[in-house]
Amino acid sequence: MRPIRKGDRGPAVEDVQRRLRVLGADLGPTGIDGVFLGATLAAVEDFQRRHALPEDGDVGPATWAALVDATFTLGDRLLYLRSPYFHGADVRTLQGALNVLGFAAGDPDGIFGAYTERAVREFQSNAGLPADGIVGPDAVRALANLRHVWADKAPEALDALRRAPARSAGVLSRWRVVVAALDDPGSALAQRLQNLALASNPDARVEVVHDPNGASFDVAVFLSEEIPVGRADEMPCVVAGAGGDTLARRFEVGMCSASARPVRIHVALSGAAGGEHDVQRIAVGLLDGLCLGLAASTPPVLP
Repeated sequence: MRPIRKGDRGPAVEDVQRRLRVLGADLGPTGIDGVFLGATLAAVEDFQRRHALPEDGDVGPATWAALVDATFTLGDRLLYLRSPYFHGADVRTLQGALNVLGFAAGDPDGIFGAYTERAVREFQSNAGLPADGIVGPDAVRALANLRHVWADKAPEALDALRRAPARSAGVLSRWRVVVAALDDPGSALAQRLQNLALASNPDARVEVVHDPNGASFDVAVFLSEEIPVGRADEMPCVVAGAGGDTLARRFEVGMCSASARPVRIHVALSGAAGGEHDVQRIAVGLLDGLCLGLAASTPPVLP
């Protein structure tokens, strides 16, 4: 983006001014007028000073990203574990609320990592929601109903809670897993599954391929919208459905029922919705099932 500088005018300046106003900046008597002068320039420089940014008064990529992060409120967007991690003021609010409620999200650093996902899932389970680690409208509503408990409380986790385990993903670094996408819907889910695995454990040995023939692996997961003709008799098949805990258990059972080694298992996405929330829920269910199945198996001898 071209930096927004002193003297600039227009909608881009108005957007900056709105974000500064949200943060409590005094923009003077003219307020949000789309003119980058005077009080607006001073407010930008003050923001840069408080966020350890170069105090040049220009709204370049770094300052703009910091402004956006600082002005997210909980519920503005869907939050979930991914790489790169979501970060911002909304994540910091979420972490503080979870810590106060007794669900260890770690230090409220505004970064949605594996500890925060684990805390979200524990909260969801406690609140009677699908424990998928996705902070959508239902989770936000459940947290808002408890706002009187966590609002204005110290957001840091207790020392005992800081040691709470994140997703048990150590198995992902001990097993070689290939995810074979057989069509476009399978490709989108394969990328999300790999991304989630790496966000859970940067050392995860999960690779996306189009053809696993010749690849070295301990587990091969085939993804497609439908079950290819003749494939159902060759390997266990799981229908994704809505994802979540049920999918995780079905996937684990499918892995454990595979008679041949290395393990091959097919996941059919028939009937599964394709929205962001649904894709993430299915990826979460598959990764949980994969971790459960691997944890129940004899670890391979690493090369």
